[in-house]
Amino acid sequence: MTSRGAHKAPVVHKWLLAHPRFRMHFTPTYSSWINQVERWFAELERRCLERGVFCSLDSLKAALEDWIKVWNDEARPFKWTKTADQILDRICRYCDRARVAGGGVDLRGTAVEAGHARRAQPVR
Repeated sequence: MTSRGAHKAPVVHKWLLAHPRFRMHFTPTYSSWINQVERWFAELERRCLERGVFCSLDSLKAALEDWIKVWNDEARPFKWTKTADQILDRICRYCDRARVAGGGVDLRGTAVEAGHARRAQPVR
């Protein structure tokens, strides 16, 4: 799940307590690409819905069912092209650049002023 706030409703909490085999797993903000369900819906949108013209609910339903059948018939495992460490390192570098631009503390504990990075002093 991509947002804790959307899943805090009491009815959801009560349902989760009644169904302990289901667990919430949250992904960081702006990283829905990590979630394979989100990736599948992105493919569905890109390959089936984006340029589609559906004159009725039945035609939309038929297009979705046809696309899902083709997807399942041609199913193959998703292969990551980067290791987890490479992905995390790239995310850290991106966040560091964003923080240098705006000031703050980067992910490695370096205090930064807007446009400048300097090593943070240890807290005593």
